[in-house]
Amino acid sequence: MAREQDVLARPAPKRPPLLTARRIGIHTSTAGGIHNAAERAYRLGCNTLQIFSSSPRQWAAHELSHPLCDEMLSLRAKYDLRPLAIHTNYLVNLASINRLFLEKSIAAFRGELERALAVCAEYLVLHPGSFRGSDREAGLLQTAAAIAASTQGLDLARSGLTILIENTAGAEFSLGGSFEQVAEIIARLRAIVPIAACIDTCHAHVAGYDIVSQEGIDQTLQHLDRTVGLNHVKVIHCNDAKAPRGSKLDRHQHIGKGTIGIKPFRILLNDPRLAHVAFIAETPIDQPGDDRRNVDALKKLVG
Repeated sequence: MAREQDVLARPAPKRPPLLTARRIGIHTSTAGGIHNAAERAYRLGCNTLQIFSSSPRQWAAHELSHPLCDEMLSLRAKYDLRPLAIHTNYLVNLASINRLFLEKSIAAFRGELERALAVCAEYLVLHPGSFRGSDREAGLLQTAAAIAASTQGLDLARSGLTILIENTAGAEFSLGGSFEQVAEIIARLRAIVPIAACIDTCHAHVAGYDIVSQEGIDQTLQHLDRTVGLNHVKVIHCNDAKAPRGSKLDRHQHIGKGTIGIKPFRILLNDPRLAHVAFIAETPIDQPGDDRRNVDALKKLVG
């Protein structure tokens, strides 16, 4: 998720952005205050958004101001921005075998949960972690246990917050490279906390799933439905890929400009089984305006 172009200096749009039958947005900067993300998302033409609640690469997190959280909620209501997804800090690894690192990860994830509740987010997206030094099954068990430990005493269901397990690119020690692994974590926690899935198109592609051909997309969605369940997919990260299918290299590309291409995004956006999903881009910003161009590219595919 590259640094985003600041759009707050632009005049506010005189009319609402182009409406769409799908919830389409992009990962949005909170620079200057968390409430600014809502304003930026609206000006980019979004009707949903994703943010970081604090620095994604630092353990120390800043406290969220209650007035700014209230302003964020007010702006989301004004602009009909829903749902709000928060992406967890990249340092968090709930599958770590290092006790100190695991304790820091649990504390950091607990902080993510508390900030998500404070800002009334609907979703908190989590990479399931790396099991380096252990084995995959033990890693899956530990991640589930660590999530359960992190949520003790928090009533997520009453607050409307759902944890989303994101599939990954399938690197050697990473969890979540298959839909089965995502499904296993969800199954272990379903009776404990509200939990569902976030599916990243770039990650699925480089992990080896065929989401390019029509036949491959059909088979992949059927596989996803058999394992995770399409009804449990709440967010799709719409990212094209710089690397080829099966490469396991997580490199995001602009919509329609990579090895996935434009057609799969059109199919996914118009599949009635995914009408409930929020489609959120995490595409790079190489040139000013790339954020708006990627949002517009997705919106033009609907219908």
